[in-house]
Parts: sequence; C-alpha cells; structure tokens
Amino acid sequence: MAGTIYIVDVTNRDGVQTAHLGLAKIEKTMINMYLNELGIHQSEFGFPTTRHETNYLNANIELAEMGVLSPMILSGWVRAVESDVEIAFELTKVRDLSLSISTSDQMIKGKFGAKSKRSDVLDMAVKALDKAAELGALSVAINAEDASRTDMAFLTEFTKTCAEHGAQRIRYCDTLGYDDPFTIYVRVKELASQTGMPVEVHCHNDLGMAVACSIAGARGAIDAGVDAYVNTCVNGMGERAGNADLLAVVLAIKKAAGFRGKYKLDDRVDLSKGWRLAKYASYAFGVPIPINQVGVGSNAFAHSSGIHADGVLKDRRNYELYDYEELGRGDPDIVETGSRIVVGEYSGIKGFRNVYERLEIQFKDEAEAREILELVRFANVLKQKPLAVDELKFIARYPEQVRKLLSLSP
Repeated sequence: MAGTIYIVDVTNRDGVQTAHLGLAKIEKTMINMYLNELGIHQSEFGFPTTRHETNYLNANIELAEMGVLSPMILSGWVRAVESDVEIAFELTKVRDLSLSISTSDQMIKGKFGAKSKRSDVLDMAVKALDKAAELGALSVAINAEDASRTDMAFLTEFTKTCAEHGAQRIRYCDTLGYDDPFTIYVRVKELASQTGMPVEVHCHNDLGMAVACSIAGARGAIDAGVDAYVNTCVNGMGERAGNADLLAVVLAIKKAAGFRGKYKLDDRVDLSKGWRLAKYASYAFGVPIPINQVGVGSNAFAHSSGIHADGVLKDRRNYELYDYEELGRGDPDIVETGSRIVVGEYSGIKGFRNVYERLEIQFKDEAEAREILELVRFANVLKQKPLAVDELKFIARYPEQVRKLLSLSP
C-alpha cells in the first residue's frame, strides 16, 4: 500500500470564521508558529484578497523566508475567480493557493442563479487555474465545495479537467457534514481511482462525524493509491458545529485499530507539541477546552469509578489507550498568587523591563527596550486581553514582522 496522510490545518481560515469569535493577527501568527512546531504539513492561513489580511499574510511569508515558519507550507484560500487570483498576487506574496468553487447542483443553482450550469463552474475553475499558473503559483489545490452532495460523474469530470489545468490535488469538501464514514470512503476512493489525483478531505461536524469522516476519506484515498490530505482545526473550531479536531485526527490515525501500523501519517507530526497548541488556541479564541475533549480535556485521563481507578493503578493501559505524555501533558501549571507586574497598553518602561527580565530577555539598550514596549502596548490594544508569554517573546524576537501584524490600512 502506497501513500501518506498529510495534515492541512485550516484554523487560520475556517476556524476564524467561527461565528461570534475571531483572532488578532498576532494570534493567527502564533497559531502558525505552534502548527509548525507540531510538524503540520500546511497551514491555510488566510484570505489573500481580503485587505485587512495583507500585512499579516506578508509578514508570515517573511517569517517563512527567514526559516522561522519553515518547512510548513503557507497557503491562501481564494475563490476560483480569475480576478480574485490576480488580486491575491497583487496584494500578497502568497504563492500556494487553494481555489474554491461550488460543484453541487444545489449550490450551482442556489448560489450562482437558476440559469447557471455545471459547464459554467468548469469554465470559471479553468480560467482561475490558468491565471494562477500564468502568475507563477507554486502549488494549487482546487476545492469542490459541497462535494459530498455533488453528482459523482460531474465531480470526476471536474477533477480531471482541473488536473489538466494545473491543479495538484482535489479538495473534497463535506461542507454541510452530510457524509458518513461509509459514504465518504466509497466516494473518495472512487474519485481517486478514476482520476489518480491526490485527495484532500474537508469535513464539518454538523452530524458529529467530522473526525470519523476525515480519516475514512483519507483511507479511501490511500486505498486507491494516492496521497491523502486531511483538513483540521485546532480544538475543532470552525463554522456552525466546527471542523475536524486536529489532535483527534492525529490520534485516530496513530492509535485506531484500523489505522495503527497500516496507514502512514506524515513523519514530521510531533504529537508532543499538541497540549501547548490546544491551550493557546483555547486562550486566543476565548473558548474553554471541554472537559471531555479528546486528548486534552481535563477528564481525558481522569478516573473516578472504583473498577477503573483500580485498573489504572495496576496498569495504565487497562483504561488508557495512549499516554498523556505523548501529547506533552504532565507538567504542573504554575499560578502566581503573590505580587505581579504585568504589561498592558498603559505600561511603563520599568514594569515592562521587569517582566522581560523574568523571561530572561535582555535588550541591547534603552532605545530597543522602548521600541519593544511600544509594540507590546499596541498588541494589547488590538487583542484587548493580556499577552501570553510566548507572544511577549515573539514580539521581542521579530519586531519588524510584528510591526506589520499590528498595522491595518483600510
């Protein structure tokens, strides 16, 4: 059996579209930093045609060019519209793209108008792909929105046509969470077998099956002899009921009976960084981790009943499928209860330097310290919540990129 399963995380694109929530640009950048440490293959990190994203996207590309956000690929989501591709290249340095268009009859008629036809969708996709190639895109995936409700013959035709015009993989979007693990396995396997195209699965959790459908779809692609790519969001964030949870997907591929030792996950994935990422995302989104969240919930390794407690005390493996240490858990959380100096939008230089001295960060002179203080103040203004330790360190290390992250030009 050939093929590898790669993770394409979409927290910074789909996760930030969660209703009532959002992330500041520095928080999106920190998510990318953690994803890179986790060994994620690719982060779909924003919208190159959205102008308030421009400085953020370009700053992250700069960090990648500096080797800070590397080797993770940074890709942008763009409508499969020729003019949108042109705008993406005009505004940003993003050169890895996901071009998206609806393919189901429901959406073709319901979104584009009653007179719209499947041939119109093919024409739009081809023009967008040709434009991306002309402008020098490094990689392009074509997204079939609502693929799970798309006629299979047309989905196959769409995929083959897009491959002829430079698409390197097809994103099978279960946009409404309509598929179940059995249907998505069959459909993805057939699509991959008929086209030879690597398949990327994008599953929503409207029926509570996003993780199951994601790994089933990946299995279908691998069984058809192509690589599989799975879209995830940290802590299962995303529109409506959310997307497939990143850590749950990774754990399922590594630990589930039908996958362990049978299907190959990208070697770079380092699960031990998972706990730190989940905690940061919870803080940044302002959404507590549910106590029963896979791997990272407070009850994930907790035992109360007599039989379970007795069994775990004798041998953890009696009631724990994997170890908490594998996710980077186990270190105590230290909470200061005495006097503290914190930095905020009104902080002065003395308190600021005290905080950074405790982080063991030194400045070469007073001017540099005051420059970083100003950036910290502005970051607090934009976030409207205290900066995390890793954010404070990031600002001190990469002030020029931070300045761009904090700059918005309507």
